[in-house]
Amino acid sequence: MAGTLYESSLDIAAVAAALGKLARRFDVDAVAECDSTNSRLLTLAETGAASGSVLVSDRQTAGRGRRGHTWHSAPDDSLTFSVLWRFGPESSAPTALSLAVGVALADAMDNLRIDGVALKWPNDVLHAGRKLAGILVELQPGNTRSAVIGVGLNLRLPENLPADVAQTAIGLDSLGSRASREEVLAITLASLARTLDNYAAGGFAALRAAWLSRHAFQNQSVRITGDGVDSVGTCLGIDQDGALLVATASGLKKIIGGEVSLRAAAGALP
Repeated sequence: MAGTLYESSLDIAAVAAALGKLARRFDVDAVAECDSTNSRLLTLAETGAASGSVLVSDRQTAGRGRRGHTWHSAPDDSLTFSVLWRFGPESSAPTALSLAVGVALADAMDNLRIDGVALKWPNDVLHAGRKLAGILVELQPGNTRSAVIGVGLNLRLPENLPADVAQTAIGLDSLGSRASREEVLAITLASLARTLDNYAAGGFAALRAAWLSRHAFQNQSVRITGDGVDSVGTCLGIDQDGALLVATASGLKKIIGGEVSLRAAAGALP
């Protein structure tokens, strides 16, 4: 495990101790502030950084989520980090990789004794319909088997969080967790290692049942918008490749990805 790049409140030695033997699979660095941990790791990936490289930032000035959304973070209130993961040529990466990461995060919440965690296609972790964590997967340019996995997890909600965000977000503290940031990071990294090993060996098909068991919108009425799509139907889950399946009045629609938004239809539960 490497030392910090700049002074940070994260105790890297405590993370290594909590990881135990798995610490050898990760190289964790931490900074007090950066623009985006994903952007930093993508740059390091270009220079040959090893799989398992991790960058944690107390604060991100340009942290981002899917569809260009901003991820709000504050020191000690959020755990924001990115992991570089390189897959072998025999794997099916990056098919449904963000969904595989969702399974890993949900399993990590189980290990933190947080019940009731659900997954929203393609990259959100929810509790009671409110966002607990988000995922942003970006591929190294020119190398689709080298991915940077960005995670933003709410430990608690910052006091200055915009009102509209606060209404739709939730933190681990309100769910009874008293784990430190170091413990949460170690548990999440350990879960990522186990899940991504399974993913590399069996593709997303090996994780599909686990994802569906936590699907927040299974058999519910949903609305899909964006990329020229505006459809309402019943969400039937996902296929072996992670595509969203929605039964509409005009037939079964398969949503593969792109800049689309999934929401509960009017009158449906989240």
